[in-house]
Amino acid sequence: MTATASPAASPAAVPPLTWLYVPGDRPAVVAKALASGADAVVIDLEDAVAADRKSYALRATAELLAAPRPVGPAPAPALHVRVNALTGPRSATEIRMLAALPGLAGLRLPKVSGAADIGRAAAWAAAAGSGRPEEVPPLYALLESALGVEHAFAVATAHPALCGISLGEADLRAELGVRDEDGLGWARGRTVVAARAAGLPPPPQSVFPDLRDTGALAASCARGRALGFLGRAALHPRQLPVIERAYLPTPEEVERAGETVRAAAGQPGACALPDGRFVDPAVVADARRTLALAARRPRYGDGR
Repeated sequence: MTATASPAASPAAVPPLTWLYVPGDRPAVVAKALASGADAVVIDLEDAVAADRKSYALRATAELLAAPRPVGPAPAPALHVRVNALTGPRSATEIRMLAALPGLAGLRLPKVSGAADIGRAAAWAAAAGSGRPEEVPPLYALLESALGVEHAFAVATAHPALCGISLGEADLRAELGVRDEDGLGWARGRTVVAARAAGLPPPPQSVFPDLRDTGALAASCARGRALGFLGRAALHPRQLPVIERAYLPTPEEVERAGETVRAAAGQPGACALPDGRFVDPAVVADARRTLALAARRPRYGDGR
């Protein structure tokens, strides 16, 4: 069971932990995803949709985002849409059609290679509304190429509407010829550092392609958490509880974070705890993030 967090910690400050991808041309699957307990549902118009179904997927997605959301006892997931590649012929139309719809929580931009891609997408989104840049919906960049990873910080600081970056590891693996996990270590670290340097939330991990091996998924999430990722994209609802459990702090971590915050409250600046641990403002900030995460209401069982 997850330990109780300090009341000073706010779960509202915690980004989503679970992002469930669903194909936009299958409304019944989208409906099931909305009831899955995912923090965010990502309606995919790109890789999951065949070319001859893309127009239908866009229309179905627009209808969903324009309709009132039903109110239920469980928290409703945020609705994001992954559009097609910004260099292709479809993305401008998709962004202009979807950006101003009331149900949209964010646009996920695939295969971003530089800051100019974000500026172009933001301009299309602004054109969907009043044309004012401040009305652009939240944008999220997917870095799926060597060039995108090289430009990670420039992408992360490209526009005020850019709210997050993450890796698309399948395409990146293919481009780099990576054969094992070690080959992606630098790109993963680069993405985490760029996001935090830009003041963005820690990025979520890329999808885990084996839908049945939940043990391997849990181990992969543990490695991602150790690298500084927060949460993960998923391809199937069965992956969601595993991801949530992996990213919620343990009772021991919550206890240590509470001790740190309480000690810092009585002694501003750097100090030492009775057990010898050194505490400075950066350590306190990390402890507060742990408490905020622990205060998050688990969506699957008791979370731990």
